[in-house]
Amino acid sequence: MFERIKSNTNIFLHTAACNPIPLVEKVCDYLVENNISNVRFYHLHLEGEAVHLREKYVNHVETNCFFIGKNARKALAEGRLSYIPVFLSEIGRLFEDRVIDLDVALIQVSSFDKRGLTTLGPAVDVTIDAIDNAKSTIAMVNSKLPRVYGDGVLRREQIDQIIEIDFEIPSHQLVAPSETSELIGRNVANLIEDGATLQMGIGEIPNAVLSNLHHHRDLGIHTEMFSDGLIPLIESGVITNRYKKVHPHKIISSFSVGSKELYEYINDNPLMHFMSASFINDPRVIMKNPKVCAINSAIEVDLTGQVCADSIGPRIYSGVGGQVDFIRGAYLSPGGKPIIAMPSRTKSCASKIVAKLKDGAGVVTSRAHVDYIVTEFGVASLRGKSLKQRAQELIKIAHPDDRERLEKESFYL
Repeated sequence: MFERIKSNTNIFLHTAACNPIPLVEKVCDYLVENNISNVRFYHLHLEGEAVHLREKYVNHVETNCFFIGKNARKALAEGRLSYIPVFLSEIGRLFEDRVIDLDVALIQVSSFDKRGLTTLGPAVDVTIDAIDNAKSTIAMVNSKLPRVYGDGVLRREQIDQIIEIDFEIPSHQLVAPSETSELIGRNVANLIEDGATLQMGIGEIPNAVLSNLHHHRDLGIHTEMFSDGLIPLIESGVITNRYKKVHPHKIISSFSVGSKELYEYINDNPLMHFMSASFINDPRVIMKNPKVCAINSAIEVDLTGQVCADSIGPRIYSGVGGQVDFIRGAYLSPGGKPIIAMPSRTKSCASKIVAKLKDGAGVVTSRAHVDYIVTEFGVASLRGKSLKQRAQELIKIAHPDDRERLEKESFYL
């Protein structure tokens, strides 16, 4: 079954909720049984277990990750995984240009229909680029995987080997926003105009933003990913996609993560089009839409506006992802608003607005790209402002107990 997988093979793993867990386990067991080593896995964030990171496979597998999820951080800390910083929009080019020369794509697909067509389910992202550029594709056919419209539709001849395994894909329920997240959500919602095009992620803050948009009209969705929070806005008629220029009247995204109810809603729904991240995240495409509001988060922001979003000091925590793609696309959009939304403090009560980033911290969004920073205490607009003016704006939205110290620390600006 896996004869094409030999030592020094480069393998791509399907992303997010489409992580083909049973297939990956079979491949890794095959490596052990046949004493195959130096097999390099490449992937974005994976939902569920990252099977290939089990310690029993350590002598057979090397892992390279474009975005670090919770299930990969231990392996990264132990040196069993490497992080590749790259914009999500440009991962496909790494495959196309053979910078990363893929041998095999391990994917999960829905059942074939009577025309011999299948789909990649709710994760098209860079997986379609991997399939297009890998020498071989091995697919796990899962009858429980939602069928999707868009770039994720595949013909039988695009797949070299098939194994049928029914499997409940990883899911999780919507998390109710905390009081802090709810305040942030209201502040962000106040920035969003009727007819705007939205990009958001997953988690408490995006959910809080969406829950505060029920009085808006004619919103559109052009986003890297989405979760359950969109459904009430679609069903209530708030989201119409009427004014979007790129695929009007459609919700377009590259992947989706959420509850079983979300996956049921996506299934065979012609309103939803899942497309390559090379297209979705291209700033030149994003900017064509009106009033793009790109809502992203940060680990910390310094008083000049530099945004650290992928590391805690030198320790990689997540990844570059699509933040810069959408920040830039929103900035160039007519009436667009690039937004960084975050609590003023961490769970341990450390300020997320700082005089300087931690030693070794990476800058994901530069001070030249940033515009709106939002916390539970308000909105800071940094566009066109000097370093000293930026500091003043940011101190106003810091936690009240941190403001005096930040004032003193801003003296050097």
